[in-house]
Amino acid sequence: MAKQPKITVAGSLNMDLVLKMKRMPKVGETVQGEEIHYISGGKGANQAVGCARLGAEVNMIGAVGGDAFGTEIMTRMDGFGVRTGAISVLEGTSTGTATIMHTPEDNCIVIVPGANGHNSADSIAAHKELIRQSDVLIVQLEIPMPAVEAALRIARESGVRTVLNPAPALPLTDEQIGLADYFTPNETEFELYCGTSIASEEQLFEHMKAWQHRFPGQTLIVTRGKHGISCATADGIVTVPAPIVQVVDTTGAGDSFNAALCFGIASGWTLEQTLPLAVKAASYSVTVFGAQDGMPTMQNLS
Repeated sequence: MAKQPKITVAGSLNMDLVLKMKRMPKVGETVQGEEIHYISGGKGANQAVGCARLGAEVNMIGAVGGDAFGTEIMTRMDGFGVRTGAISVLEGTSTGTATIMHTPEDNCIVIVPGANGHNSADSIAAHKELIRQSDVLIVQLEIPMPAVEAALRIARESGVRTVLNPAPALPLTDEQIGLADYFTPNETEFELYCGTSIASEEQLFEHMKAWQHRFPGQTLIVTRGKHGISCATADGIVTVPAPIVQVVDTTGAGDSFNAALCFGIASGWTLEQTLPLAVKAASYSVTVFGAQDGMPTMQNLS
């Protein structure tokens, strides 16, 4: 029987306030909303749930507030099988929130960090043994950069493979980027790190090849929405197209991809095995409303 992969996620836990509307408001405009939903989220929490749903042993390092949202999030994480012992409950602090304006075509998000902003290098170091005992560590950028960098350094020093999902896109030094074995921006985020707009697939591939020279030994994977993903390998750029599906909610697609990527890496699979599964996981996730509820199991992907 295969060993259960161990994944540690250091990142954010939010309560998502999802506002459904027919179209986005213009500046200064008020529009009528259709529904509001309260859904536990945060990129870190979503990725932790995604890994657990696929069958990994998952430890989450993060923080919630000592409020009703924090209690609800902890209950949900426990229910999905995520180990919550390294999630701090901070009394007198609000839980992070993400307000998601969702239309049939797209979504936009406003984040208030709350307890997520209290993550620090010291709070990460307090759980360094969880990272050291993992097969893979994944981090995002919804917690302070000192915490992200501390987690990456502990993993790197311990020989644990690292995935950096640079979302939301924030300034990073080359040294910080170089701590990641896998770097997984979407197209917009990749443009920011390249410092230029990318108008065509040919330009995208040129910049990906240049990235390989800039960060040798790192695997760059650019997620491209309905076009799937493109991955820079020693043999060139490999693109895995996404299947055509009926889109319900795109919120958790990137998180689902990153979760399945981590699961494959932690399981010892090759990229040739892992990437198609990860793309399929992302495509499945957009067919279900709610980022965490849309995270697939292996049965969903078979």
